[in-house]
Amino acid sequence: MSKLQSSALKTGNILDGTETAKAVREELAKEIETFKAAGKRAPGLAVILIGDNPASQVYVKNKVLACKKTGIESFMHQLPAQIDASEVLKLIDELNKRADVDGILVQLPLPSGLPTDTILEAVSPSKDVDGLHTQNMGLLLAGKAGLRPCTPKGIMVMLERYGVQIEGKNATVIGRSNLVGKPIAMMLLEKNATVKICHSKSKDLDKQCLDADILVVAAGRKEMVKGSWIKEGAVVVDVGIHKEELPDGQSRLAGDVLFSEAKEIASQITPVPGGVGPMTVAMLLANTLQSYKTREKLN
Repeated sequence: MSKLQSSALKTGNILDGTETAKAVREELAKEIETFKAAGKRAPGLAVILIGDNPASQVYVKNKVLACKKTGIESFMHQLPAQIDASEVLKLIDELNKRADVDGILVQLPLPSGLPTDTILEAVSPSKDVDGLHTQNMGLLLAGKAGLRPCTPKGIMVMLERYGVQIEGKNATVIGRSNLVGKPIAMMLLEKNATVKICHSKSKDLDKQCLDADILVVAAGRKEMVKGSWIKEGAVVVDVGIHKEELPDGQSRLAGDVLFSEAKEIASQITPVPGGVGPMTVAMLLANTLQSYKTREKLN
């Protein structure tokens, strides 16, 4: 069992991603401090932010802050939205060659006009801490070691720390994206679950969910999954996040699952916010450390 999965948390109705991520970050910080005390350099993460998308700026700020708290050196590269793709590829090539950079994060979404796939594929697979390079996705499919996509990896770590039994269970994933749906299905399968993938074209989606012991929802539709879709005692992981403006001028965040109904039926459930989101950032740090240890031959 990996160090990330070694310590269990107390079980309860809420799968608390905030507390789990905090525990992971503290463990990573201790490990990094041990390496630095032995005279090793700090792990390094390069972040590329293109354009001025407000949400992306907030995400990047939080990631850089998390790096600082964990002892990871961050190298920020903010580029204008009108930049030519060739300049972005040139920067990535330089970062691929830098010995002090262990991970490269290209913040998505990119401004329109930039070729997202080309830019992501330009990142060296060994520095692809988002785990989205074709080579790393292939390693996941083949069941071989590699950098895993952060959100699915975070889900798996949280399930294991809360003692959720995966082997032999029926798991249903709603969503088939490369970012979440496909990789989490492969990771659950790797842990000997019986996995079903559903999507927008699946018929009788509500009935498809009712046999799921573990239900992962990454559909991108606000509160689509109702309480009546959920098997009594199931574990529910809500990957969605949606901002809703309220009549009084306030706003609230909601997921893909109608939490008020689901929490009364599920044995364990992730909240929104405070569920999957914090784990995604924690796994970005974990992947950076994993890359660092591989490059420094510290495994």
